Amino acid sequence: MTNYAYLRVSTDSQDIENQKLGILDYCNKKNISKIKFLEDAESGKLEWRKRSLGKIIETAKAGDTIIAAEISRLARSTLQVLEILEVCAEKQISMHISKGQIVMDGSMQSTITATILGLAAQIEREFISQRTKEALQKAKQSGKKLGRPRGKAPTVKLDAYALQIKDYLRKGVSKLSIARIVECAPSTLYAWIKRNKIKA
Repeated sequence: MTNYAYLRVSTDSQDIENQKLGILDYCNKKNISKIKFLEDAESGKLEWRKRSLGKIIETAKAGDTIIAAEISRLARSTLQVLEILEVCAEKQISMHISKGQIVMDGSMQSTITATILGLAAQIEREFISQRTKEALQKAKQSGKKLGRPRGKAPTVKLDAYALQIKDYLRKGVSKLSIARIVECAPSTLYAWIKRNKIKA
């Protein structure tokens, strides 16, 4: 039996840590051990079968468990969430949602719960999208310039790791390794080094 922890990667690096902590806390309470963490960085606009989640479900066998932080991490629409749960039920895979401590086991009760939560998540996304559009339109009408300001930003994400990065460079740690340590793309690190005129 395999226990998969499904992490939906977003642009917020703190978000994935929160997902991980929530899942670990849930698994501790439910005595679920030997967890295999799998990250999904594919666009949520892709149909779920084409994302990492689809590969996990395809690989999983009867008796396996998939744990996600929230129902909204599975898919962007209620229809897709229900389809995922239907496939899991057919394959006898148990789907757990750590937030709310919900177990989707194919029963009528879990299906109803999934429908309500999935629909709520979909409605919330539509509200956020609408509010964002309205705020941008209002800002545009008031003459505010939209988009990223020209020129260099006063601070960037890697500034918080400045001392750590400089120390690693002094010790001869490769830039690729440093990028992995501070969890950024190598190109981001190279740009930061160039921006700060650090000789490496």
